[in-house]
Amino acid sequence: MQVNKKRILIISGWVLLGFFVLGAIGAGIIYTKREALLKEGLARGIRKAKRDYNLTVTIGKAQFTGLSTVAFSNITVVPESRDSLLRVGKTEVGVSIWPLLFGRVAVSSLTLQNGLAHIVRRDSTSNIDFLLKSQKKDSTASARDTETSSRRVDLADVAENLVDNLLAKIPENMDIQNLELRLTDDDRQLSFLTETATIDDEELTSTIRINGNESVWHLMGTIAASDQEANVALFADGKPLELPYLEQRFKLKLQADTLRAELRDVASSGGEFKIEGAGAVRNLRINHPAVALGDVVVERAAMDANLFFGENYIGIDSSSTIYLGKAKARPFIKYTVSPVKIYDVQIHTDPLDAQDLFDAFPQGLFESLEGMKVAGKLKYDAVLHLDSSLPDSVQFNSSLTPDQFKILQFGKEDFSRVNKPFEHEVYEKDKLVRKFIVGPANPDFTPLNAISPNLRNAILTAEDYNFFTHNGFNEKAFRVSLATNFKTKKFKRGASTISMQFVKNAFLNRNKTLSRKAEEILIVWLIENQRIISKERMYEIYLNFIEWGRNIYGIGEASRYYFAKSPSNLDIGESILLSYVVPSPKATLSRFYPDGSVRTYLRGYFRLIGRIMASRGLTPYDTTAYGFYGVRLREGLRQEVAPVDSIEIDSLMMPEEETDEATNGINDFFRRVLGRDRAEPEVVSPEQEPAKGAAIQTDSVPKSRRQLRKERREQRRKEKEEQENNPPTQ
Repeated sequence: MQVNKKRILIISGWVLLGFFVLGAIGAGIIYTKREALLKEGLARGIRKAKRDYNLTVTIGKAQFTGLSTVAFSNITVVPESRDSLLRVGKTEVGVSIWPLLFGRVAVSSLTLQNGLAHIVRRDSTSNIDFLLKSQKKDSTASARDTETSSRRVDLADVAENLVDNLLAKIPENMDIQNLELRLTDDDRQLSFLTETATIDDEELTSTIRINGNESVWHLMGTIAASDQEANVALFADGKPLELPYLEQRFKLKLQADTLRAELRDVASSGGEFKIEGAGAVRNLRINHPAVALGDVVVERAAMDANLFFGENYIGIDSSSTIYLGKAKARPFIKYTVSPVKIYDVQIHTDPLDAQDLFDAFPQGLFESLEGMKVAGKLKYDAVLHLDSSLPDSVQFNSSLTPDQFKILQFGKEDFSRVNKPFEHEVYEKDKLVRKFIVGPANPDFTPLNAISPNLRNAILTAEDYNFFTHNGFNEKAFRVSLATNFKTKKFKRGASTISMQFVKNAFLNRNKTLSRKAEEILIVWLIENQRIISKERMYEIYLNFIEWGRNIYGIGEASRYYFAKSPSNLDIGESILLSYVVPSPKATLSRFYPDGSVRTYLRGYFRLIGRIMASRGLTPYDTTAYGFYGVRLREGLRQEVAPVDSIEIDSLMMPEEETDEATNGINDFFRRVLGRDRAEPEVVSPEQEPAKGAAIQTDSVPKSRRQLRKERREQRRKEKEEQENNPPTQ
């Protein structure tokens, strides 16, 4: 049967015409009813704001001024019993018709005059508390939905929707005049007044006044939201970008000449959503006590960032590149949210010109290296993998690989100077407290071969047994440290080697900043890799200048002060005791009873260190706690030991713990159990001691075992608090 094509075309035409007519009729009805629909929609939104967020929203006037343009005037938003949050004099919003037919709202134009958004925070309350309450409500609902449904939120879909909605809300044409964002934080104020901001033919220009006449910023560039592209720059007139509020609020001084941001592309494929962008900064200046003592200046830094979002993960792709001066690195970061949290971090470089790398270091970050001249190539690789369900299986590797690398000229600090006798200065809280010669001119200086093997081996066992074989770092110790700190959710365990402790004391200040730690690591690598200082010389200096007590520096002073002996005559018990006090030297006297014997709670430590030394052939096996019972404090010093009327914990009663020889010795464990993270026995000051002749109350009723256990727990708690308030100075 032959199909009549002409008839089919006629029928199709009538059908299309019918749809068009129906659509036109529907559009006409909507057009005639649009004012009523607008009022109904606004009323519904106002009721929802009041019901869900306790917000009082008022709109003076709202009307259509075009086919798809709505004008509003005199808008206010006031949270209940709070300061006014928003006030807008006049605004007009236009939406694109075509996206609207598919249920997508895309802003085509925006004009606004005289607006104020004011965030007020006083004490513990603010006028945006309703946002926090809504977040809690959303999280509760989310948890409930998770329990009742096996379907998980797809992070790729969430990211794509957020980006699409954000781009859709950027108008093709914009004209904003006098829009102020003000923050009142107790007695601190911050104001951004946008005098003008326009988008015309994809060109963005703006003038923003900061805190009145404090500075004038400009945000300029191109924005093509429909093409998913943008390239903008932020800079200030005649001065750097800066917000004094950050310094007042967080002690953070942050400046920059220019900030740039670029959106290059967004795409979705293979179940992943990807964002391609870039960012750059010129002359970034940072000053914060946690970062460094002075300003840290980054002249040029940039990043080509390729972000990816999957069903249950987000990250930065390895095709991204970080630029710092002439140096380049490729990062990779992936955070898997479920079913368990997994953290993957990598950074790699190609072989870099060593001088380019050193020149790229931010000024003020590594002061001792400034001006250093080097030659050759350097390549850096680091990998971290942490599964939150298996933290003890954390993977970490870090390597800086040299190729014909050598130091041509030292910077501000000549690290080889300690190969000869030198004057060592000791600072506490930026105050010079002691100066002494590390060398034969000092009668307390003791050459390494004149120090008792008992002491040398006890320190190595407790602090860093692999010191003479590693290259300055102990990656296994670092992995154990990462796992421990992750499980406890705070910094409980370090991974410093003797090399790192030596560098900290010899070349760096004692301020605990991020820059000092990074500088310490780099100096250790230089010294170990270039063999600037031999291991033997490093260990000799270490034992001769570390602190062993209040104003007691070096093993010569320590052995005579505590035991009236020369370092060569220290026995196994005295050596183990001295190894214990290295992390907390100022508390050394509190380790003794007034009769000069060692406190009972250290007996387990003596046995453990002694057994490890014996297993390595460093001391004979002993069944009597390896000299614990023979240690006696110098008689003339015993009067300075304060008596303590308290119940002590005998470490002999504690369960044995396995030790890992690769964790820089076992002190990390015992410092927590026996002393470092546990306070020393409370020392009674003269003011607290009862007056002579005063009656001392005692309990005539014997205490039950429960009472004794309670007292022991309370004692441990007090000791831990005291230790945290008086951290180790070493």
